[in-house]
Amino acid sequence: MGEFIIKMPDVGEGVAEAELVEWHCKVGDPVREDMVLAAVMTDKATVEIPSPVTGTVLWLGAEIGDTVAVKAPLVRIQVAGEGGEADAVPMAETVTIETAEQPVEKVASPPPVEIKKPIQSAPVAKAPVQTHVDKPLASPAVRLRAQDGGIDLRQVSGTGPAGRITHDDLDQFLARGAQPQPAPTGLARKTAVDEIKVTGLRRRISEKMVLATSRIPHITYVEEIDVTDLEDLRATMNAGRKPDQTKLTILPFLMRAMVKTIDEQPVVNATFDDDAGIISRHAAVHIGIATQTPAGLTVPVVRHAEARGIWDCAAEVVRLAEAARTGSALREELSGSTITITSLGAMGGIATTPIINRPEVAIVGVNKIMTRPMWDGSQFIPRKMMNLSSSFDHRVVDGWDAATFVQRIKALLETPALIFIES
Repeated sequence: MGEFIIKMPDVGEGVAEAELVEWHCKVGDPVREDMVLAAVMTDKATVEIPSPVTGTVLWLGAEIGDTVAVKAPLVRIQVAGEGGEADAVPMAETVTIETAEQPVEKVASPPPVEIKKPIQSAPVAKAPVQTHVDKPLASPAVRLRAQDGGIDLRQVSGTGPAGRITHDDLDQFLARGAQPQPAPTGLARKTAVDEIKVTGLRRRISEKMVLATSRIPHITYVEEIDVTDLEDLRATMNAGRKPDQTKLTILPFLMRAMVKTIDEQPVVNATFDDDAGIISRHAAVHIGIATQTPAGLTVPVVRHAEARGIWDCAAEVVRLAEAARTGSALREELSGSTITITSLGAMGGIATTPIINRPEVAIVGVNKIMTRPMWDGSQFIPRKMMNLSSSFDHRVVDGWDAATFVQRIKALLETPALIFIES
């Protein structure tokens, strides 16, 4: 019998380490060749690690959430015949999140320690700790006094023999400001705490949000827009759409309005490398669409929106959102955006403060459409109103330019025919 060591593979693109996000085996498990042993996540992809040999797992070199360096021992397997060692050959990648920014500096993990117990792929909720389970020790007189005063003896520390509660203990309990307990209502207190380790995509999201808020001075501009005419146009276009055309939402109209406005305000369609001190203004408009998936928030990218019409934009948004939710999006479909749209309107929010998708310098937030009475000069009439909440990197975009950008979008959405006029 021999021992075979499987090392952390080189997953490419200069990645020197990866986070362990899942084990598919535990110590003592039999494994066969090509069986998936683990999954690791880089800044751009989740990679499955298969076994190159058949045998029994002797040792696992990391725990869920650990950062493992390339070439570090990952698994030891007992095999028939002579042992050996090799880098694992990673299986097909599943892209997880856009990472156009620089990766976060990570602290090197300690050397792997042999694990004697099975490793679970997710934390297990701890059972609530119960104290004073047994009936408290107290004399009948003390019990009667506690009952009359509405005091739960389980909350009182006894100083008498074997922890017996005395009258002095009741006096000290009341002196500390304890309040009489209310009469039982059938409702029980809950004390359980679920400890969830931040790993995988959730860790990537956390790192990106910390970087964005700590390094970008945000300015958020909120403007209300009358989308009554736009909604009427959208309903008319949907009623006449062809069977192979995607149903229009407000997003394709907003995307086209942004493209036209960026021609006049190119400063917002930019990325800022603040380490190098370089602002890159992009001619191409690659619009990221913040999308909630079962695994967390991702940002699929509609590339070259400047070359797409309303229907094309609508179809691409639907395609990319589905790919992101099913985990089938390609790497290039989740990176390279130059400006982002985020929409929480379906949840009912009327204003938000979006966080910029670093290294971009602007993000446009769509809020709920509501019918409100608006004064037209002589009377109140019902109009469909929507707020846009847009954030800008104040190092790159001045407040005046931010307001001008939003006001131009407002003008286009309130007179939607202008969206279709080529300049």
